[in-house]
Amino acid sequence: MSLDVRSRAFALEDIPVEYTSDGRNISPPLEWTPGPDGTRSYALIMDDPDNPGGTWVHWVLWNIRGTHLPGYVACQPQVDTALGPINQGRNSFGRIGYSGPCPPAGIHRYFFKLYALDTELELGPDTTKRDLLAAMEKHILDHGEIMVTHSRARAIAARLVQTNEWVARPSKR
Repeated sequence: MSLDVRSRAFALEDIPVEYTSDGRNISPPLEWTPGPDGTRSYALIMDDPDNPGGTWVHWVLWNIRGTHLPGYVACQPQVDTALGPINQGRNSFGRIGYSGPCPPAGIHRYFFKLYALDTELELGPDTTKRDLLAAMEKHILDHGEIMVTHSRARAIAARLVQTNEWVARPSKR
């Protein structure tokens, strides 16, 4: 694993609220070091292994060209970028594109797993994580990941602090 995946949006290990279901639920910007010679495209999977019912998939993308993704990738099967179209599949919510963290309880870990591939993939919009992993199995040249955490309780507390709603108000008598 030698691809260095990072995001200027993640100053710390916590994912900022705007990239979660408690905020704007938009995809974060990501960047990475270039893959090895022969890399033709990249694929990305974001998932949560801490979900009580099993790993929950939040994002499935492939045919990414270049070494970055802008923030706020539209939730549609194919998104045009300056480097060419990228494709997105279905997440565990049954939606195409990004769906941000929304853990039922506790602190969950979210992994953005990036794969350098020696090909571009011909897959449809109903592609799932399982389908993508199978299609790229013999085409992975390298990979890398970044992990962030999220807790709805922390997100709500942060929002209250930002809006000063947590300050005790005098009662009216």
